[in-house]
This record gives sequence, structure tokens and C-alpha cells, in this order.
Amino acid sequence: MAGKKYVYLFEEGSAEMRELLGGKGANLAEMTNIGLPVPPGLIITTEACKDFNSLGRKFPAGLEDQVKEKITVLEERLGRKFGDGTSPLLVSVRSGAPVSMPGMMDTVLNLGLNDRTVEAVAAGAGDERFALDCYRRFINMFGEVVMGVEHHYFESILERQKEKAGVRFDHQLSAGEWREVVAEYKKLIKKETRHTFPQDPYEQLFMAIAAVFNSWNNDRAVIYRKINRIPDDLGTAVNVQAMVFGNMGSDSGTGVAFTRNPSTGEKKLYGEYLINAQGEDVVAGIRTPQPIDALEREMPEVYRQFAGICSLLEKHYRNMQDIEFTVERGKLWILQTRSGKRTAQAAIKIAVDMVDEGLISEEEAVMRVEPGQLDQLLHRRIDPAAKLNVVARGLPASPGAASGAVVFDAGLAEKLGQEGKKVILVRTETTPDDIHGIVAAQGILTSRGGMTSHAAVVARGMGKPCVCGCEALRIDYERNEFCIDKLVVRQGDIISIDGSTGNVILGTVPMLDPELSPEFQRLLGWADKIRTLGVRANADTPADAAKARQFGAAGIGLTRTEHMFMGQDRLPIVQEMILAAGQAERQAALDRLLPMQREDFYGILKAMDGLPVTIRLLDPPLHEFLPNAEELMVEITRLRLTDGDKEELRRKEELLRKVRALSEFNPMLGHRGCRLGITFPEVYAMQARAIFQATAQLVKEGFNPVPEVEIPLVADAKELAYLRKLVVKVAGEVMEEYGVNFHYTVGTMIEVPRAALLADEVAAEADFFSFGTNDLTQTTLGFSRDDAEGKFMHAYQEKKILADNPFMVLDRKGVGKLMKMTVELGRKAKPGLLIGICGEHGGEPSSIEFCHNIGLDFVSCSPFRVPIARLAAAQARVKSSAGFRHDYGTL
Repeated sequence: MAGKKYVYLFEEGSAEMRELLGGKGANLAEMTNIGLPVPPGLIITTEACKDFNSLGRKFPAGLEDQVKEKITVLEERLGRKFGDGTSPLLVSVRSGAPVSMPGMMDTVLNLGLNDRTVEAVAAGAGDERFALDCYRRFINMFGEVVMGVEHHYFESILERQKEKAGVRFDHQLSAGEWREVVAEYKKLIKKETRHTFPQDPYEQLFMAIAAVFNSWNNDRAVIYRKINRIPDDLGTAVNVQAMVFGNMGSDSGTGVAFTRNPSTGEKKLYGEYLINAQGEDVVAGIRTPQPIDALEREMPEVYRQFAGICSLLEKHYRNMQDIEFTVERGKLWILQTRSGKRTAQAAIKIAVDMVDEGLISEEEAVMRVEPGQLDQLLHRRIDPAAKLNVVARGLPASPGAASGAVVFDAGLAEKLGQEGKKVILVRTETTPDDIHGIVAAQGILTSRGGMTSHAAVVARGMGKPCVCGCEALRIDYERNEFCIDKLVVRQGDIISIDGSTGNVILGTVPMLDPELSPEFQRLLGWADKIRTLGVRANADTPADAAKARQFGAAGIGLTRTEHMFMGQDRLPIVQEMILAAGQAERQAALDRLLPMQREDFYGILKAMDGLPVTIRLLDPPLHEFLPNAEELMVEITRLRLTDGDKEELRRKEELLRKVRALSEFNPMLGHRGCRLGITFPEVYAMQARAIFQATAQLVKEGFNPVPEVEIPLVADAKELAYLRKLVVKVAGEVMEEYGVNFHYTVGTMIEVPRAALLADEVAAEADFFSFGTNDLTQTTLGFSRDDAEGKFMHAYQEKKILADNPFMVLDRKGVGKLMKMTVELGRKAKPGLLIGICGEHGGEPSSIEFCHNIGLDFVSCSPFRVPIARLAAAQARVKSSAGFRHDYGTL
């Protein structure tokens, strides 16, 4: 490690050095080099963080000397010196990972202040109150971030001081009162840590650098990376930057602004600022900020300069920017720029608008929208015709709507969320430590904070609705309730929030299905031009099929026929079929089911006219259609004890014998799929006849149905050959019966490893393959999904045995290897063999990328995920093209 360059001045870096300097550092370097007003500073690299962690949280050799050398350059340039009693240098210390992780890691401002330098700052500024305000902020941040003292202790001291002084706001405290706060803060640190607050600026600096490195592995950062699928080994850089002050009076201020609206995508400056404040005041939600437009009235020249810089940065980076700035005594300083987090709606509009403006290409536009974000647009919104009991209004911080039980604690929100309950997390303001509760909640409601507060930024990034700054709320954490005037809402009561209007509503609300905007349609049109992977939908009803077609599905990749048998009108007939004493009885029940099945298939094939429809023949174990054995035992016991109807008792006892005979030790590996079709071929014959009769009827009516009959759970080519022969025979009979010809294909679902291993043999009997990756994952890993997810999957992920839940993100290493082998063997035996995937992985972007890479023809997913799959398939094509480099900052 010796000899490594760990520290760079801003002017020594560039935007291309993101992985080494972190996103924030690379952008500070870039802005410095294009001549923007950036306070000078230095960057400690991500390599230093990695080496720090590998050395057991010790600085690598040479790092401290390199930092001191660069600090000397800053001192000479600025005419100030660390620890100087006349003109001291003060710096901020901030994290800056290669990936944007807003609010996840720690920051320290005003570093370099001590009992000596605070007096010099007071003399230089001509304002003792200002200097002591800066000092107490520094002690609070340093004590919390670096020395581990909990924030609420500092807050309690401050609240007591304000109460004693009879004031409401921090800025109303006098210099003498701030001096008392500083003394109390230092006593607190001594009491809690048994160490005195450090006075040496270099000791402060190196402790702060270590704290930022350590914050890479704090709980909230780890959770954020897990949610956003960010690698754990990137490390964070540290940015040490000369301080500028927004709290030096009415000609100073600080703010955060986006070059376009991050909620709607409108091309207009969007943000907030506070006069006479430091940066953390804006994002902490302690004071309600002013909209950025108001800056034009208060400081017109500063606003004009800032607007020009925003335009320059957006064109330079060719992306919407999130910019932090400070005004110190009328002079504008730019502290940070990064690609701004945005809602799905905004991401789409911005991408399409930037193509129209000539800033980016259609391919780049497709890459600018995160597929997972599209869920925000593909779910319901509040019905505008509904009568709503609106009880309060806040800021519309993140669009969408949600209903749920009120919860005031992030931990409880997480617990209830894991139990499947819908909750709304209600807080005065959220902090990064609430991340686990935000993840679990349906939406977030805060009484403080603005459109760029922590709650707003994190909710927008996750696509959750959020209402911030709802000042009418009076939250009482001790009583677990909030009041709006005389209305009391207690924990567990149901409320709804609308993140598009800021409304807070009592009770649940009616919702409407989504509609795709013109910009969304254009973006998906570009995606369709780029992608080579087809996108179908899983649909079991004509309504689902119609919705899938509306969302752009090019066919149905899976219709599960067992779902059609569960209706109250059909279940008794299915039970008759299963309980039949012989083939004649079974056939009588099947004859009654035939017209029902024909009607099902007619509706789906008609809705998808001209497009392929893969219909999987009956798959689940037969006992799933029968009553529960324990419930039957209770009924039988009741009848025996009460001397009930003898005939009913006999029927129940016979039914229980059947249920027990059909129950299996492991139904996943039992009498289901093609095994059922082989032992009871008349069941599959009935389904094939229903499919082909519906097909023939549609052909006679002038439609173009394209049925694909899928035989499930095949493990050997002979199984498929036997059942294919049965299907072909029925097709011939129906064609003769109806006097029409029609096209159909017969294929199989690949969902057991043996089918994958023998794919060349199976292909000889198949017109298509479709991977059923849910069962293929279960049979490959030897995991029962329900047991794994309920009992041990979380432990496997926490201990990093598995990076992802393999039922949600395709296991490329194991299941993926079988899939790749299947494709190679199948197409070697039958070139041009149609191969797709119909498991839930067919709608997950990472899995879709893998499907593209191994040469599948299509993916199939739920109707509402079809647009996600279309976009993800296009992105997979772009990523696989030569020279593509993933830029974490743009997604």
C-alpha cells in the first residue's frame, strides 16, 4: 500500500474519476476545472477507505502525511491556517461514494473550531453570536458522528436553553446563551464518552475522516445498498472542503435545488433555501424553507448567477442535476452537484424532453429510467370522483397514494410490514436511522420538512408516496397519537395520503388503475426498437389478457388452468372428478367441465387475437381441490358427538379417506403436472379439447387464435412424447368436428433439473420450451420456497451466503447454468427452437438481462410488469453492446 496516491486536490481530479474520487469528489473536481465558484478542497480516495477497512480500521501508511501536505496547500491559497488564533482555516468533512447514497453516511461541518479559533472567527466576522452558533453546531455534529453521542442529548440541552431564554427558534438565542450551550455540550461529551472534546484541529480532522470511512458500514448505509443493489466493496471517498457560511446574516443563506422538477419532470428550477442558515438546516426539516423562486426577489443577482450555473451544469452533464449552494455575504458558492434522484414520472419526462432538446440519444434516454421505478406508474391512484375526508394538507413530496394504519415508530413499521400489514409511517421528521421503517411502510407523513427533506428524497427514490411539512399535525409520541385541531388519530387508525396533492385523508380511499402518459409510450416505443427479447404476460382471464395487451404484451407466456377450477360453480364438479370411483364417473364430471374450460380459452384467445397464447395444462396436486383434512376431522367428530346425520357422517368419512389417500408428503415432488396427465389422460384430453374447440370456433368467426399447449413438469422425453400424441389426436378430432384447420404447437415447461440436463432429447418432442423458474429454483437448490422465505432465507442473505433471494432474483450461478445448458442443448438438437421464461423472474430487471444474454426469445410476467420488462429488455441490449459502462449516478 505504501506509495499509493491517496489524496487529490480538487483541480487534480475530473468527472471520469468517479470510482476513485467518489461521485461528489469527481463532480467537485469537474466544477472546479470548468471555472465555477467552488470552495477549494481535497479528496481522500475510495482506495484509502478500502485499505482502512482491510487494515482493521487503521489508516494506511502515508495517508496522514498526504492529507497534511494538501492542507498546507489550502492554507497557502486561502491565507488561513489550521488552529490559527487570528485567521483560522475551517473545513467540512463529507462522504462521497461512487454511487449516490443521499443521507446515508455522515457529515461534519465547521471542523477546525476550538476554544481559541472560535474567538478569532467572532472577531473576523464581527459577530460573536454567529461564531458560537457555528461552534455549537460543530460540537453537536462531531460529538454525534465521530464520538457516538446520541443526538437527542444535544437536542435536550438546546431545548432547555431556549425554554430558559423564553424563545422558540435557535437564531433567537444570544451569544451568551450559545456560550452556555457550548459548555453544556462539552460536559455531555465528557460524561458520555469519558473523553474531552478534542481541541487540536488535526486530531479533529483525522477522527472525522475515520468516522466517514466507518459510516460506509453503518446500518442505514448497508440497508440502502441492499435495497438498491449497490456493491458493498466500492468504499467511500472523503471530501475535505473549505467552509463557507450561510448563517452570517440576511445577505447569506443556503439551499438545495434541482435543474428540473424531480416529481413531475417540468423544465423549471425546483428547490428551497433558507436565509441565515447552514446546509443541514434545509434538509433536517427544522425550519420550513422558502421556494427557490423567492430567491429571485430577495437576491436577484445571486439568483441570476445561480440559474445560469444550473443551466451550464445540466448541459455539461447532460442530466438533471441536484445542486447544493451557499451564499456568504452576497457571494454564491456551489458546494455539490450530482445527478438528481427523481420519480418515475419525472425520469420519463426528463429523458424524453432531453432527446427532443438534442442533449441525449434515444438509447441514452432508455438507460435513464430505472425499470423498478416504473411500479410507481403502474399501480393505482386515488379516484378523483371519490368523496374524501381531507383533514390536513402538507407538501406533495413524492407522488402516488397509499392507505394504511398509522404507526409512529420505524421499528414497529418494519415489524408490521413483515407481517403483511399496510402502515403509514408518521413522524415529526425522518432521519437516516428510520430507513428500515420507510422501506416497510406504504407511505410517509411528516409534520416538518420541505420538498428536499430526508423523507422526501428517500421516498421519491423508493417510489413511495410522501407528504411532508404537514404543520397541522401535532404528534404526541408518548400517547402514540396525533391531533389536527380537535381531531385525534391514534396508532392503528387508518389514514390515506396523496403524495401528488399533499392531502391527508381519514380512512381508506377508492383507487383507479394507471394510464400510460404520452412520454411513457414514446419511451417504451424506443425500448421496443432497441430490444431483441420478446415480452409476453402471464394471464389467467380475458380481463388480464386485455390488460396485458394494453401494456404492450406480445402474447401470453403462461395461462395457469388450475386457477380456472377454483370458482364456487366449478369446485364441486372438480371434486366429483377427483373422487370418482371409476373412469366413467370421472368422464361425466369432465364432460360438465368441458364447456366451462372452452369458454375460458375462447375469451383469452380472442383477447390476444393474432398473438401466441401458452396454455399450461393442469399442474397442482389433486388434494389442493379437496377440503382440508383437519377441518373434515372436526366435522366428523362433531357429527359423532352429536349423533348427527348418519349419511352425512358416512360421506364425510369417505371424503376424509380420499383426502388422506391423495395427500402427499412433498406435493412439490408428487402427483402433479405431466404425472397427473399420464395417470389420468382423460383430464388432459378434456383440456386439450376445450382449447381446440375454442380455437376452431374463433377461426370460424374470422379471428386468428395462436394456441401453444404446454405440458408441465416433464423430466423425460417419453413423458412429453406420450402426452404430445394425446394432444395431437384431440386436435385432429376437433378439426374434423368443426371442419376447419388451425395452427397450434405443443411444448413443455422446463422446471426440473433432469429436463435441463436432457434438453436435447426433450427438444425432439417439443415445439417450444418455457422455463418455470420458480420450481426450477426450488428443485435446483433443494429449497421449498415457502419454508425458505419464512424460516432461513433472511439469515442466508445477512450472512452473505446468498446475495439475493433466488426466488426474486434469478440464481445465475446455479439455475442460470442449467438454463444456459438447456438453450445450448435444445437448439443444437432443434435449431430455432422457441425458448422463453414464464416464472416471476420474467419481470425482474436483473433476471431479464440474464435471459437476454443467454439468447432467450421472450420473457413473460404479470400484466402490470410488462412495461418494466420492455424497458429492462432494451437496457439489457444496450448493456450487452460493445463499450457500455454502467454509470451508477445516472440511474
